Amino acid sequence: MPASKDKIKAIDKYNKEHYDRIEMKVPKGKKEKFAAHAKEHDGSLNKFLNRAADEAMERDKNSDKKMDN
Repeated sequence: MPASKDKIKAIDKYNKEHYDRIEMKVPKGKKEKFAAHAKEHDGSLNKFLNRAADEAMERDKNSDKKMDN
């Protein structure tokens, strides 16, 4: 059974209050590669992209610390 209009409105409101949206452009075909990788590992493209960004930021932070020493 499809969600009611009120439920959709409530979900949209929650998402707007709790999440930021980012548009990401990638070369044709790369989205499918990302999605396939995500499906193999944790199932969610959004979760995979968040994890990849978090790991890249952590690597960069650790790399900056090594340069300071």
